[in-house]
Amino acid sequence: MPYAMGWSGIDLAAGLAIDDAQAMRHADAELLSLALIDARNCTLARLAMFEDAGALRSEHGVSPLWAVGHAGWFQEFWVARHVQRQRGEAAAADAPRLASIDPRADEWFGGATRDCAGLDTATVRAYLAETLDTTLELLGSADVGDEALYVYRMVLLHEDRFGESLAELAAARQLKVHAQLGAPPSRVDREALWLPAQRMSLGSSRAGFVPENERWTHEVTLPEFEIDAQPVNWARYVQFAEDGGYDERTHWSDAGWDWLERAARRAPRDVEQMRGGVLVMRHGAMQRAPAGQAVMHIGRHEARAWCHWAARRLPTEPEWELAAMVAASRGFVWGDVFEWVAGSARAWPAHAPTPDGLDSMPTPGTQGVLRGGSWLTRKRRLHAKARRFAAPGVDDMFCGFRSCAL
Repeated sequence: MPYAMGWSGIDLAAGLAIDDAQAMRHADAELLSLALIDARNCTLARLAMFEDAGALRSEHGVSPLWAVGHAGWFQEFWVARHVQRQRGEAAAADAPRLASIDPRADEWFGGATRDCAGLDTATVRAYLAETLDTTLELLGSADVGDEALYVYRMVLLHEDRFGESLAELAAARQLKVHAQLGAPPSRVDREALWLPAQRMSLGSSRAGFVPENERWTHEVTLPEFEIDAQPVNWARYVQFAEDGGYDERTHWSDAGWDWLERAARRAPRDVEQMRGGVLVMRHGAMQRAPAGQAVMHIGRHEARAWCHWAARRLPTEPEWELAAMVAASRGFVWGDVFEWVAGSARAWPAHAPTPDGLDSMPTPGTQGVLRGGSWLTRKRRLHAKARRFAAPGVDDMFCGFRSCAL
């Protein structure tokens, strides 16, 4: 069942709080309940997109029914079935689990198949309703400390991300869902920003809920730098393509050129035309992308090639994070698209893994880093210190980039 009716009694302060990224990392049981309901409503709405489009079949190894069911399974696995949930991240990863409310849940949603052949939406919706009811009941009787609330905050993060992953899947399949998903805004160009040399605290401190890949805060020194006020837009990217950027080997790294040749790519994903205006396939229809809109579905190989052509570079993680934290009043805009930054995924000093494996560190040198979020990221996830990892050739996310002066 949908849970939207439960919103009728929410006051304005609570409604604002569930959109506050910093507040949600310290959310109490009442605020978490509201956010968990909100996240489940989003999950159900995204499932409805695939139902309405008759697109529940599995493609590219992923079934929307599996993705939705997995969100409920992950919540049940770490809350209702977890006998040590009150211990939070101090709980043993292999601690005993209670049986699921559905004896088929582990087979359907806990394995690597991701297909769920023969599974119907009525069964999945019933499972989602019952698992959330149990979660909310247990949350109402939970201790109020960070340890006891850890698993609830963690499963909220997981479901919020799955909601966006479903939107990415709908975009990749070209479902006609423009009204539900929309697009990044078009912005007027702003001058790049200069930030002076300074020390900063990179990463997150030990308070509230902190994802594994943000642990822990440490001091770094930054020299002065210039950074774009907003992500690179289509107007700037088109110049690269028209100047032969996809044909000129010197702009690309060895790995990037190999990727380009394998993919036979001569434009960003889903782009049909770049001369005389950008025509792009979005939501199953050809659209003209506004010149001021952030480029999207750009892999890191493409971002680095553009920077080489433009005699610029990708920002480092500290540069991006500092600008997001201190330069908003000067026009630094983020949250339109996820943004590639320089360097590969790496752990911060004093990093320690968490038992759930969420946001775990990849094999060194295998994945790039994205910062920020997209226009479809829940506002409570738009945190300046948040990190996301992906392989450099990935371009099916809502990803773009900005640049810095050399």
